[in-house]
Amino acid sequence: MESKRIKRIGVLTSGGDSPGMNAAIRAIARTASANSIACLGIRRGYNGLINEDVIELDARRVDGIITHGGTMLYTARCEEFKTREGIVKAVHTCSYLGIDSLIAIGGDGTFRGAKDLSENGIRIIGIPGTIDNDISSTEYTIGFDTACTTALDAVDKLRDTMQSHERCSVVEVMGRHAGHLALYVGIASGATAVLTPESPVDFEEDIFEKIRTGRIRGRNHHIIIVAEGFGNAQEVADRIHEETGIETRVTILGHVQRGGSPTVRDRVAATLMGSYAVDILMEGKQNRIVCMQNGKICDMDIIEALNMSKPLDPNMLKVQKIVSI
Repeated sequence: MESKRIKRIGVLTSGGDSPGMNAAIRAIARTASANSIACLGIRRGYNGLINEDVIELDARRVDGIITHGGTMLYTARCEEFKTREGIVKAVHTCSYLGIDSLIAIGGDGTFRGAKDLSENGIRIIGIPGTIDNDISSTEYTIGFDTACTTALDAVDKLRDTMQSHERCSVVEVMGRHAGHLALYVGIASGATAVLTPESPVDFEEDIFEKIRTGRIRGRNHHIIIVAEGFGNAQEVADRIHEETGIETRVTILGHVQRGGSPTVRDRVAATLMGSYAVDILMEGKQNRIVCMQNGKICDMDIIEALNMSKPLDPNMLKVQKIVSI
């Protein structure tokens, strides 16, 4: 159904940054420009929306940003936006600046803020951007592939030194309360074990015995991937050392996983999602989340999307255990 013509779109990034956000911003600005729609970049997330911190985003302003990690619009958490007064200020900014619709790029927290705005009359579209890949409505989120690649590169380098010293390396990766990043990196690195918050672990069977069996077969080093939401990586390392006697070291990769030039997959996914968001706004849709399902870009009602859950792939969990012997 056609709605009144959109004249001005606002775009913001909120929560944790992820590689590919700039590619999405670029696609939004250029798709808007191609359809004679003005585009405003709202800096520092919902904080910028409250405080009218905006810049104009024309086709030239976003030139070259597709190669950059992070977000040119900056990002920040905003406690004021969690209050009724903050939401009212944000709605006023949209009215004052003539913003017809908003596109919010981020994770669950960003989408919950978007839902609050939609309930106050603002037309909004969400785009999933988080390295955690934990948005329930989509099989893929912008930044996940780059974060996996960055973490894998670090683990591969650690393997070289662990092998030289015949050690076990316990590597903590990001992911907040989700284990998707840990599982992918664990499979790709050939880790001995992967510990995630979603899956129970039997230390004796899943770790200690695998290390003993590995020694019998001639393996002199081991990699254990721990999702940050699982628990304390140092405690895991201490248990391994106490039980097996193998010298163990902990490496916490931290925020390096959020940085770096986005991979091809993240650039393409972000570009397609950004352009799609503008397209569905022009079709008259609102209060939707852009998703990827079965490899295709689609959209879903924001409330329905927030009520979904996203477990780890059971087949990936099974395969990881089989091939790690």
